Amino acid sequence: MRRPELLIPASSLEVLKTAVIFGADAVYIGGETFSLRAKAKNFSHEDMKEGIAFAHAHGVRVHVTANILAHNYDMEPARNYFQELAELAPDAIIVADPGMIMLAKENCPDIEIHLSTQANNTNYKTAQFWYKLGAKRIVGARELSLKEIKEMRDNIPEDM
Repeated sequence: MRRPELLIPASSLEVLKTAVIFGADAVYIGGETFSLRAKAKNFSHEDMKEGIAFAHAHGVRVHVTANILAHNYDMEPARNYFQELAELAPDAIIVADPGMIMLAKENCPDIEIHLSTQANNTNYKTAQFWYKLGAKRIVGARELSLKEIKEMRDNIPEDM
């Protein structure tokens, strides 16, 4: 049986450090662009660099949200952002948009792709589709029942 993961949203460097110190297994953060964490303060490049280093020094994973539904004008800036993330080496990038997934995979090949709840994954066939495109984790739609989540879990690869 898998051990549950304590994944904490961190709206600032201070919150990230607090979550790490008090036992989070992982944190998720948003950068100043490409994140739907609108109410969060979000992380500057330097804070993200410090936060990832701090978390990793304590054995805690960091997932970075880049879960906007992108427009054409977002593509080149997003490519640059993912190249920066590749250097910072978070453990995962949380995305919702297929174009953003492609850019993340092209520019961050060593970083896991996780699907955001904004992608509205409501069935196991959709989860299988994203898995074939490289997603290692999906965050199911918020309206799923426990029965539906179990059925999804029973019909997706073990390593997802």
